[in-house]
Parts: sequence; C-alpha cells; structure tokens
Amino acid sequence: MLRSARGLRACRAACGGRARLLSTSLSAQLDSSAAAVHAAADGFQPEIAMILGSGLGVLADEVGPVAARIGYGDIPHMPQSTVEGHAGELVLGELAGRQVAVLSGRIHAYEGHSFERLVYPLRLMAQLGCRKLLVTNACGGIREDLAPGHIMLISDHINMLGSNPLLGPNDDSLGPRFPDMSSAYTPALREHARTKAAEANLEVKEGVYLAALGPSYETPAEIRMMRTLGADVVGMSTAPEVIAASHMGVEVLGMSLVTNHAAGVTDQPLSHDEVVEEAALARDRFASLIHAILPGL
Repeated sequence: MLRSARGLRACRAACGGRARLLSTSLSAQLDSSAAAVHAAADGFQPEIAMILGSGLGVLADEVGPVAARIGYGDIPHMPQSTVEGHAGELVLGELAGRQVAVLSGRIHAYEGHSFERLVYPLRLMAQLGCRKLLVTNACGGIREDLAPGHIMLISDHINMLGSNPLLGPNDDSLGPRFPDMSSAYTPALREHARTKAAEANLEVKEGVYLAALGPSYETPAEIRMMRTLGADVVGMSTAPEVIAASHMGVEVLGMSLVTNHAAGVTDQPLSHDEVVEEAALARDRFASLIHAILPGL
C-alpha cells in the first residue's frame, strides 16, 4: 500500500513535470518565432490577424506598404502548407488602413499535422499582438440557398474533425483549461460586417460551418447527416484556429466563400480545381467586402 502511494506521488510529479516541460516548450517556440518575425519586419506591430482560405491568397497581394513578406520556412517552428491555392507565407503591412498580419496559406489536419501544430500560426499571431482574427475559408454549400459565389458570415461551428487543439497539458499563460465557446464568433464583429456589406451593396448570408477531416469530400449520406445536425456549409479547416483563438481571448470574425454545392445537392462531381476556380471568380467581390469591413473592425 505504501509503495502504491509513493508510486502514485511519483507519477503525479512526473506528469506535472511533463506538463511544465510541454508548456515551456510551446511558449519558448512562440517566443523564438515572434522574435524572428519582429526582426524581419523591423518591429512592425500588427493588430489584426487574417487567415486566407483556398484560392483567396490574392488578398495578401493587396497589402501595402508591406513591412515584411516571410515564407513559412523562414520562421522557426512554423509548420508548412502543402496544398494548391495556399502560398505559405506571412505578409505584414497595411490593408484598408489597418496594421495586419496575413497568413496566406493555412495548415490542414489532412496534411498530417498534429492539431497542436495546426493552430501554431494563429498562436504566433496572438503572440505578435493581434487581438482580432478575420478567418476565411472556401466551403461547400449544404443549405439550399447557399450556391457557389455566396459569402456566408459564420455564426457558429460544428467540430467533426475528431480532435481538439487544446488536448494535452494546458499552458495557463496562453489561456484557461476550459475556454467558453458560446460566442466564439464575436457577435459584434458579425454585426459590423453585416452593416458594412449592406452599405457596399454586397449580399452576405449567415450560418453554421461544419469542419470535417478530409481530404476526401463528403458522401451524399454524410451531407444529409450534416444537414440534420444543423450545418449550413462544410469545409476542412477553421474550427481548430477558432478554438485556439477563443482559448487566447482573441475576437473572431469568420467568413466562408461557397465554392461548390456539397455532395448530393446536385449531380456535379466535386474537385479542388472547382474550388480554386470559383474562388478566383469571386475574389474581387470578396476583397471588396474585406476592404469595407477592416477599417472599423
């Protein structure tokens, strides 16, 4: 009995030490990455982080003046994006009068990254000082009124990725063990976006985003299930970053560009080429909305 108690105490001590080690490791990595970015950008201080989805990276080319353009491979500890339509670079500078940090190219779980690594770029943006996140994605429309070309403000999400980026020991310096997700997509930012869209005569929808693992597209049966669950669109990203943003107290505005009907909604087969092509067709309208929203965000 005594040996068991001692063993339990030893186990707790070891586990506690492991938690402190992992916590210190993540914080140290973020400090190292932030220092490299600050050095490359001559101390530029961003206020808004932007994550650009498939085919929407053209917005990074509208940043100007540019403080720095840094490939992910030049940032210590930064995971690499491997998907077509994702450039894999961080652009810092001014856009629509705001100081922004634009992640052109996101990391997906289906590329083989751990969920902790998926959200590393977002955590780095918060480490650099960003307290607001504008996250975008390309998605498939489940709801009948969401057709290719439509823009949807995300009111909530359903995480069906099968994991969570907060698994494992919690780093209390980054956020609480059990963050609240009731208003993960900040209502005030969504209202601001609706107002600016109306002023610019740009139609926006609103709805729930479902994150699926991929990389295969969903089956018609899965889409019927998702519709029953309350999903309006489906994609393969966004939820992990928003969970991490909530963990770190970062406000979020989420925007989805519908690039295709979900499986079974029409007889059309799905392809990534279609996603990139539809994003290219809608990019001017999407960019106009971003420019309208950013000044007062």
